[in-house]
Amino acid sequence: MKEAEILTIIKNTLTDSSYIGDDCAFLKDFGLYVTQDSLVEGVHFNLSYMTPFQLGIKAVTVNVSDLLTAVSMPMYITVGLSLPNTVDEKFVKELYRGIDTACLKYGVKVIGGDITGSEKVVISITAIGKRCFAHGVSRKFAKESDFIIATGHFGTASAGLYALENKLPVSNILTDAFLTPEARLPELWKIKYHLDYDIASTDSSDSLAESLFQIAEASGVSISVNYSDIPVLPEVREFAKTNNLDEKDFVLWGGEDFELIFCVQYWAFSTMDTNMFKYIGQVGERTDKPTVTVYDNKSSIVIDREMTDRKSFDHFGG
Repeated sequence: MKEAEILTIIKNTLTDSSYIGDDCAFLKDFGLYVTQDSLVEGVHFNLSYMTPFQLGIKAVTVNVSDLLTAVSMPMYITVGLSLPNTVDEKFVKELYRGIDTACLKYGVKVIGGDITGSEKVVISITAIGKRCFAHGVSRKFAKESDFIIATGHFGTASAGLYALENKLPVSNILTDAFLTPEARLPELWKIKYHLDYDIASTDSSDSLAESLFQIAEASGVSISVNYSDIPVLPEVREFAKTNNLDEKDFVLWGGEDFELIFCVQYWAFSTMDTNMFKYIGQVGERTDKPTVTVYDNKSSIVIDREMTDRKSFDHFGG
């Protein structure tokens, strides 16, 4: 089963599923956002190319990134850790050294957790953030004519992962993007001062195409993107070309970049630092059949639910 199918079952089974759907749940009574992400050995990482220190950094970063999509201030995490009996003291120390390094970087404190035994290494972090934006943040708030803007570059981490898995020579820029990603905290502090209305937001952890379609589906809109507007590092283009690979597979369908994506009114974008935020597309009219259309020269790719189910990362098989 795909993640989307399981989420549908969960929503249809729970008496109240109103908190489910975005990157974070907003606990209005407390002014807090809560999110949880798990990294499973053999599905999300491989210890043959990722050190425990790097795993610790990444586990914190992916959760902090989710909090940033809600324009919230990361504050606390709990760590659920499942370990096989083959791990030693050095592994645990290096893992928590990575966790501590990331926590210091983002101003987060570890406040507890749980440890159990398992056949593989599994680290599951719950992160709590404080609301610092007076308006609503949800994938469902995209409005017709909104500009879609994003931080950073796309395809970087997935190209790095491909190189690691296939033992191909590549720039450290790409492998570092996968092994030790960075959450876009400086960009978050900048953008919140330019907005005074409800916004749609997510990050690109599940891939750019999937993330844009999630916004389109939640908001009931169409989205259009010019491929040439998507920021891509020269190292990604060169890596794809050298190894006879399709660059678009990395840029559109490769996740793990953790770039922030916002839908904002055009006048707000005109006041922003274009070194931090890039225009990548626009929200179209409301529709019963949400799609994301990516235009490239004279061709186009139409992304719908069927395509995202087929092309997106499989959390149950790698």
